[in-house]
Parts: sequence; C-alpha cells; structure tokens
Amino acid sequence: MNAAQAKGVRLTVAAVLAFILVIVAGFVYRIQQPRVMTVDEMKANGFYLLDTPRDLGDFELVDHHGEPFVPASLEGQWTLVFFGFTYCPDICPTTMSFLNNLMTELEGTEVDDTRVVMISVDPARDTPEQLAAYVPYFNPDFTGVTGEFLDLFRVATAMNAPFRKVPGQDENYLIDHGSNVVLINPKGDYHGFFKAPLDMAKMKVTYRSARYFWDH
Repeated sequence: MNAAQAKGVRLTVAAVLAFILVIVAGFVYRIQQPRVMTVDEMKANGFYLLDTPRDLGDFELVDHHGEPFVPASLEGQWTLVFFGFTYCPDICPTTMSFLNNLMTELEGTEVDDTRVVMISVDPARDTPEQLAAYVPYFNPDFTGVTGEFLDLFRVATAMNAPFRKVPGQDENYLIDHGSNVVLINPKGDYHGFFKAPLDMAKMKVTYRSARYFWDH
C-alpha cells in the first residue's frame, strides 16, 4: 500500500468513525429526553386534557397590584390557576406551597414561561390589598386575582371550578371549593386540569407532556 492509498484508508476510517459518533450521540440524546405521555397516561397521572381547548370568554378582574386582569393577561405563557381564598385554613395554603415547590422543580423554558395565579372565591374579604399580603408570601412571582362576585363566578364556571359559601356561619365563614389546578395555555384558553390530590413527581412529567400536545 502506497502513501496515497494509506491516506485514503485513514480518511475513510475517520469518516466512518465520525458517522458512528453522530449516530450514537443522537441516540443518547433521544433516550435522555423525557418520553411524551399519551392522553390516557396523563389521565392516569391525574391530568385531564381537553379535546379542544376552551375559550374563557370575556372577563374583567383585578390583580393584587390593583391592575386589570383580563383575558389578555393569560396570554403568552402557561398559567397554573388555583381557586382559593386567604381565610382558607388548610387546602389553600397547602396547595399554594405545593405550587411554589413545583416552580422550584421545573427547569429551562418550563419555569421561564410558567406562572401561578390564585383566583379568589371570596371577593367580600379578599381585596387586592388582602391578596397582596397573602399570595406573595408563598412566592413573590405568584399573582392573586379578585373581582366582583358574578365575574369571579363566571370565570370559575368556565374553568369547571365551582364554589359556594358554606351556609349557617358568622363572619368567619368558609367557602366550599375544589383543589384542582387548572392549566391555561399561552393562547389564554382552558387547556386541562390537574386533579387533586396533587403529586409532585407525576405533575412534573405530566405537565411537560401537556405542553407538548399544544406545541404540536
């Protein structure tokens, strides 16, 4: 074998090795990516995806900064919505703490374009000032929302989150409400919901798949 032939063999071997390296790297990358769950698997994990995302219609509420909270406020990012109230003794602080922990668990774009909103089911007591003293306690980036009762009731109904005042109580009354967490997609539409009780590990992987179904 002369020098030219030897050089040609070396170049061929190098090209083959480079090709194999690219194939192996691609395979390793793919297996490291989280698998997208099917709709049934997401449901088994506690997330119910709507067949067609639902337009919430028009509404005008107010956030804990005193700024208008309207349909456009839900656009441009993924939003986790929880319906609760500041005088809630158990479900609300537990869920808000859970959502704060979830935000610390998310990574990359998931945490960059995800926000949490608590919509009050007790507008008589949950003024913007009251929410401002409560919601940021769990996370300074969380948003509290309140408004007129009928406006709040319409939004809650659109998100399948009914609530009612527990009868027969004094001024320290309670509100009967659910503890599901609603997912709103970046278009501002109702995308689905995470059914309580919430599980951190399940919610993390399911949330990733729920986002994929909208992006694709």
